[in-house]
Amino acid sequence: MIEKDFVTEGLKRTRIDEYLENELERAGYGGMEIQVTPLGTMVVVYAERPGMVIGRGGKTVRSITQSLKTSYGLDNPQVEVKEVDIPELNPKIMAHKIAAMLQRGMHFRRVAYTALRRIMGAGAQGVEVTISGKIRGSRSACAKFSDGYIKKCGEPSIRFVRHGFATVQLKPGVLGINVRIMPPDVVLPDKVDILHIEIEEPVTEKSVEIETTPDKIETVESVVEDIVEETEEEVADVEIIEEATDENDEVSEETEIVEPVPAEKITEKPTIEETPVEETSEKPETETTEDTPVKEETEETSEETEDTSVEDESKPENEEEPETQEASKKEENTEKGDKSE
Repeated sequence: MIEKDFVTEGLKRTRIDEYLENELERAGYGGMEIQVTPLGTMVVVYAERPGMVIGRGGKTVRSITQSLKTSYGLDNPQVEVKEVDIPELNPKIMAHKIAAMLQRGMHFRRVAYTALRRIMGAGAQGVEVTISGKIRGSRSACAKFSDGYIKKCGEPSIRFVRHGFATVQLKPGVLGINVRIMPPDVVLPDKVDILHIEIEEPVTEKSVEIETTPDKIETVESVVEDIVEETEEEVADVEIIEEATDENDEVSEETEIVEPVPAEKITEKPTIEETPVEETSEKPETETTEDTPVKEETEETSEETEDTSVEDESKPENEEEPETQEASKKEENTEKGDKSE
């Protein structure tokens, strides 16, 4: 019982397909799909010119839906029209185009080769066109025209290859046209992809990296060392200049400090020499008999005072004045004492 159901369902689909092909031949009929849904039966029609399928105001679509419901027993049929993206890859459309060209009187070879060029130009992997009938004369013949790669046997020929058929009535008789196309997006099961594996040598690459990196480090270190040496030389030059300036400052300070030292010594000399003068004044009796030595002493003291005065003139005026006054007063006192004696 189940097998009979499948057979009856297949016969129903083929009858619907033939009906739509006859009705929509001018619209470029490209096939149909039937989808059974809970709401009803969805019939998807593929056409090259969907406007002609719909008709003016949807008149053609309504007539088709009514005939599908009454003649073929579909429950609540709904017709949906879709446009074919690439008509050259649809075998039914191309078969009908070949039939139309043959009906206009064109030679079958010319028609077949033009169809092959258009189909292969659209990107098909392979195509085969077969025209059979009274093509040359009174006897029937078959002519095959193929291009590209196409499967002819096995499951791939059923699954992946599209088939289209059309008939045309000519004066010698009826011609049958079969078109088989293998689309460009088909991946055959016997296709093998050979991967080209690139063998990498990580060891050699690492060794090259290890060799190259120290050179870079050495160059950086050498540059840093050069910079450090230059800075050290500059610092040494600066230190030498600073030491020279410090020495000059110290020498100038020493000269300033040394100058007052001999002045003090000189000022102390007359105080030290005062004692013998006083002694002479204390002992007048012993020296009265000898007048000459006293005079000599007085002359020596005068000479010393003159020397001190000359040395004191080199000093600043502020320091010389009080010392010279004291010395002169003491000399006057000594002279007075001598005269009195």
